Amino acid sequence: MIYEMPEIDNSTGEEEEMGLKRKQMLTEQKSYFEHLLQDRLSFLSGKGIKSPQADKDTLFRKLKANIRAVNNRLRLLADSEKKTEEMAKIKAERAAAPRKEQEGGKGEKPKKAPQEGKEKKIKAEKKAAPPKTAEGGKSQKTTESPGEGKPTSD
Repeated sequence: MIYEMPEIDNSTGEEEEMGLKRKQMLTEQKSYFEHLLQDRLSFLSGKGIKSPQADKDTLFRKLKANIRAVNNRLRLLADSEKKTEEMAKIKAERAAAPRKEQEGGKGEKPKKAPQEGKEKKIKAEKKAAPPKTAEGGKSQKTTESPGEGKPTSD
């Protein structure tokens, strides 16, 4: 027997489709676990076990834990979707912003070149400054004799 595969509509992005499928799967799981929990509670109430004792039932606790886990996954998925929307919004704003800045940016480039030259001159002047002496220690004056090129102390 040969089975035909159904045609898949790829009009939406895979990420959106996968997120949507995951969300649907989690909501189905949640409803399934809630249904099992209701069945278990009705079974326990039929046996005459009330709420405080039902909390000690292992199947009841396991179903409650499953529901909490699914709720946590759904919350994380919603947070992820919210973050993705915010990032898309920021990306759109950034795409629109450079167009305005590029017009004024052309005039700024020539101004930056002379400023870089000034910074280099300032750094050279700072290097020529005499070294500082250590605090609390005696300072020795060192001078260079013009003929020898070696420092001498006075």
